[in-house]
Amino acid sequence: MRTPVRALASAAAATLLCLTAGVASADQVSASDSCRAISYPVSQGTLAATLCLPANRSTDTVMVLMSGSNYNGTYWDFTYAPETYNFRRAMNAAGYATLVADRLGNGASTKPLSLTLTATATAEALHGMVQALRAGISGAQPFAKVVTAGHSLTSSTSIMEATSYHDVDGVLLTGYSHTLSIPDVLGVISTYHQAIDDPVFPGAGYDPGYLVTRPGTREQDFYGSGNFDPQVLAIDEATKETFSLTEYPDGLLTTLPGQSSAITAPVMLVNGSKDRLACGSGFAICTDSATLLAAEGQYFAAAARLRTFVLPGSGHSVNLAKNTTDYQAAVIDWMKSIG
Repeated sequence: MRTPVRALASAAAATLLCLTAGVASADQVSASDSCRAISYPVSQGTLAATLCLPANRSTDTVMVLMSGSNYNGTYWDFTYAPETYNFRRAMNAAGYATLVADRLGNGASTKPLSLTLTATATAEALHGMVQALRAGISGAQPFAKVVTAGHSLTSSTSIMEATSYHDVDGVLLTGYSHTLSIPDVLGVISTYHQAIDDPVFPGAGYDPGYLVTRPGTREQDFYGSGNFDPQVLAIDEATKETFSLTEYPDGLLTTLPGQSSAITAPVMLVNGSKDRLACGSGFAICTDSATLLAAEGQYFAAAARLRTFVLPGSGHSVNLAKNTTDYQAAVIDWMKSIG
């Protein structure tokens, strides 16, 4: 359960949205699509997810959208200015179904002891959902094609799932590379503190291992300089999410050479040109899409048919950059190429 303080913060953010000209409410965002809440059981509890189908059309393809550390499903299903920032809605409008899922310890999913959270467990849960979607999850229609989409930590878990089971038709990786800027990674980690000490989470019952970004640090951590709407940043702060450092070690192994080369499905890799975490020293590998392809191509097999895209001026959180619709269009074009 979210705390009263967090509920108030979310309510305040929602009120701000309703008072902003041209902005749709959460209900308006979902009105044109068929969405249903799903509770997916795993060994440690349940994962909360939302399955949305395109309006007035059938599809045999679904995208599983799972947020990385620091975010929940809001990252993919952003209600402020949804015509710009709502990735889920953009994919539904393009004719694809979506399943937005929260990791364990995150969003509306079960929050077990923080020390029990791992990227491996998330990858296993992702595999279960992929298989359930093919069979007809919670009585929904079966899907012939399943594409996983990850951000940062869940890009790693998508790689872990794809290389272990080879059961997906495409893998979208964002906020990820094999050339991490270690000083910046450590710099971002230094902005974390215990969730129980954060004004958004007091009294929520989290154990001390659950962490969250300190108030006022998300701009420097996740946004490109000037390439963001201040209201997006305010809502991002109000809806920020918890995680555990125990999720990082096995996930970070995927940034070493070797594992990604075993992916046999098409891969698209997207970074912001000012991603301080994934673009290496001085953002060197994210100058443009061709530079990113040259840097990352060596880590993927020919079967991956690697495609890259760099979103100019964006930081780590490409879904929340002002020009994020350019990235959405690139993803839709890649999805069409999968067939």
